[in-house]
Amino acid sequence: MLRSFLVEFALFLTPFLLYGALLLATKGSVVPEHWSSRALALVAATAVALVVAGLFLFEHGNVAPPGSRYVPAQVKDGVFVPGRFE
Repeated sequence: MLRSFLVEFALFLTPFLLYGALLLATKGSVVPEHWSSRALALVAATAVALVVAGLFLFEHGNVAPPGSRYVPAQVKDGVFVPGRFE
């Protein structure tokens, strides 16, 4: 759970850090006066789009092969049988 949160947080911060790096490279500083409201809105929209895409990919990216089903771990006759796909 923590890993998912950190990945999504990193995806959200990436556009802001990239825009800050662009400002630093072009204007030499990252003062709030250089952040126009239009650029900030675009960066925020990009950040939200990255988070939504990340959530979608994490949810649908780890799919079992078609036709397989997961059998959970169980104890049969006193022997532990690990979970598996059939």
